[in-house]
Amino acid sequence: MIHFLNAANETLFLYYFVCNLVYFATLIVALKTSAAHQQRVQSYRLHWIAESPLAPPISLIAPAHNEEKSIRLAVRNLLELDYPEFEVIVINDGSQDRTLQELHEEFNLRLVHAVYVQDVVSARVKGLYRSNVAPRLLVIDKEAGGSKADAVNAGLNAATSPYVCVVDADSVLERDALLRIMIPILADPKHVVGAGGIVRVLNGSELKGGQLRRVRLPRKSIEIIQVIEYLRAFLVGREAWAQGNMMMIISGAFGLFRT
Repeated sequence: MIHFLNAANETLFLYYFVCNLVYFATLIVALKTSAAHQQRVQSYRLHWIAESPLAPPISLIAPAHNEEKSIRLAVRNLLELDYPEFEVIVINDGSQDRTLQELHEEFNLRLVHAVYVQDVVSARVKGLYRSNVAPRLLVIDKEAGGSKADAVNAGLNAATSPYVCVVDADSVLERDALLRIMIPILADPKHVVGAGGIVRVLNGSELKGGQLRRVRLPRKSIEIIQVIEYLRAFLVGREAWAQGNMMMIISGAFGLFRT
């Protein structure tokens, strides 16, 4: 029995030692990659992209299910992003609360009779709405499909741009997020078909008018652990794996793809 326990202890020690060694290696790679990325972003001069008529249009797809408390602010945030040409497609995915009513009141929606071709399968669409105050906004009201993918499919069927960006309805994007995420695509549009952004936990940070003003750590210990885990997974892990051409996933909270 004592030999078994000793072997188990040594195995666990070796496992955690190797894991931490890998995490340390990915941290070094991620720091170098992040520094190089920042230099590349600065060299591109984001305002050039923002003012260029040649930047490809983007369709922002935001599935929403029971988001009545945050949907107004979230959609306004998306409409105010810095990018030459984009549309915002919000999918009301069978919400049981006032999500659709909140959108009606905030953006003065009107029912439109447009051609809707269901190229990819989704639950039944009940109506399409355009905003009288924000021409870029299209709202799709559909029955609940039971998954985020079903709502995204409905948005894809209505998208008109060569690129689509899928975001969560409760996410807050930085004003230049679309400009930054398009950099690898503009650098090599023939080969790059998708790009992902860094996702961070918002708890504890200061928001004003839907914009991030100051980044701070939350007060609760469990939320701090969540912040650290997101930094490890996104800022460290994914940047390192991407550098080695081993990235196999793009976050559903903020990912851009060629249509």
